[in-house]
Amino acid sequence: MTEARIYLIDDNDGFRDSTAWLLETAGFEVLAYPSGPAFLDAFAGERQGGGAQCIVCDIRMPLMSGLQLQEELRRRGIGLPLVFVTAHGDVPLAVEAMRKGASNFLEKPFNDETLIDALRTAIANARQHAGADAGDDRLSRLSPRERQVMDLVVASKPNKIIADVLGISVKTVELHRSNMMNKLGVRSLPELMKVALGHG
Repeated sequence: MTEARIYLIDDNDGFRDSTAWLLETAGFEVLAYPSGPAFLDAFAGERQGGGAQCIVCDIRMPLMSGLQLQEELRRRGIGLPLVFVTAHGDVPLAVEAMRKGASNFLEKPFNDETLIDALRTAIANARQHAGADAGDDRLSRLSPRERQVMDLVVASKPNKIIADVLGISVKTVELHRSNMMNKLGVRSLPELMKVALGHG
């Protein structure tokens, strides 16, 4: 039984092969593609199954950038969680991608556990939002903005990045973060993770 199906999209053959091997070793099923169009063609042909799925995609690629792929997925109504991997100079693009709904972004190079944790968190958050889990009614106490802040905190983003993604000040992030923790009755990040992922 695989943990989830990962669609890996990157034009770098070496990165794609090594990352596919890493994820398969961690228990994921991996389908790898060299470009956005190649993924879209295959995905349209196979139609997704009912299991957990997530996309890992580079931001800068020929033929179709990660942001263009994200836009096309939205246009087609494909709501899979999306984790971007990006070079350091692409962070502003990645922030823009998160504004448009991406689950997370990781700067290359990243360690193995960082990617695996990001995927598990993205999948768990997608399930939570879809109501697949009974969930925790404490989450219903959060305002939409507090929910956004919580998702980004759980994705391990610092306050500065959260502020950039949401277009608010760091001070405002701190205020939402404090309110959110109080409403959920948690005092630490590990406690927050448990509640956010439905284990609290």
